[in-house]
Amino acid sequence: MKTVVFSSKSYDEEFLNAANGGAAHKLRFLPARLDETTASLAKGYDAVCVFVNDLVNGTVVDTLADLGVKAIALRCAGYNNVDIARARERGIAVVRVPAYSPHAVAEFAATLLFSLNRRIHKAYNRVREGNFELAGLMGFDLVGKTVTVVGTGKIGSIFARIMHCIGCRILAVDAYRNPELEALGVTYVTFHEALPQSDVISLHCPLTAETRHLVNAESLSLMKHGLLLINTGRGALIDTAAVIAALKSGILGGLALDVYEEEDKLFFSDHSHEIIPDDVFMRLTTFPNVLLTGHQAFFTKEALEQIATVTLQNLSDLESEGRSANQL
Repeated sequence: MKTVVFSSKSYDEEFLNAANGGAAHKLRFLPARLDETTASLAKGYDAVCVFVNDLVNGTVVDTLADLGVKAIALRCAGYNNVDIARARERGIAVVRVPAYSPHAVAEFAATLLFSLNRRIHKAYNRVREGNFELAGLMGFDLVGKTVTVVGTGKIGSIFARIMHCIGCRILAVDAYRNPELEALGVTYVTFHEALPQSDVISLHCPLTAETRHLVNAESLSLMKHGLLLINTGRGALIDTAAVIAALKSGILGGLALDVYEEEDKLFFSDHSHEIIPDDVFMRLTTFPNVLLTGHQAFFTKEALEQIATVTLQNLSDLESEGRSANQL
């Protein structure tokens, strides 16, 4: 299947080409992000392959359909950036990679928590400058603390098990209970029930209309003072302005983000030579108890191999069978 790969990086090309055994699909790699201004680049192709920050709204879907594109292949699990309903109306199949390496994301979330709690990011920079002062680096023992996992799908369940092994008390928030976690002693509660009890909250739920700005001024006001908040899910799960206010007031003890609500304008590109115009993001960088990374939780060799393999298999299934098991 002739496919144009948008938002392509060198590692996308490397792993997709390696998985494209016998050149089953003709792939063209473009660094450009898919949106209304670039959709015309899909002319002459059967499919587009997109990532988390590509914009596939109704307008883009219509352009793709008018150009004869028959498939949208997401090389990620989330699909909040795609107008699924419009794609169905226009006869475009949408496929995704539902699980590439849940361990990669869960392990990274734990890494963020450990680093934030013990201020590893600050200590690293201090030592490089010859400063071995310990003041301002104090954390707390995680053993015995209450960790709330919001979303207990594959990633959230693995993160919960990691925290359980450390000796934390685990609360879970999800409409669907995982009996294996309950057997470990995990207690399911509502989000608002968890807020005043939690020392740590880690977000692993999908972004939907119901979960957008799940963490907002109201929920922050109910949180235990000094709570650590981790987000490796989607940026818009958090109302960033409200979180900044909570950091300023001291309600939040620390914040670790691998995702950001307006990340499509920043992430996956080098802006080190520019003045970044996003005042909200730059305000976050001024807090000593904030740890930011650029959507790298998924970024392991195993995950990239799985993403490439499943993405191309999805296209092969659509081409040969007319449908994929990973079709939305």
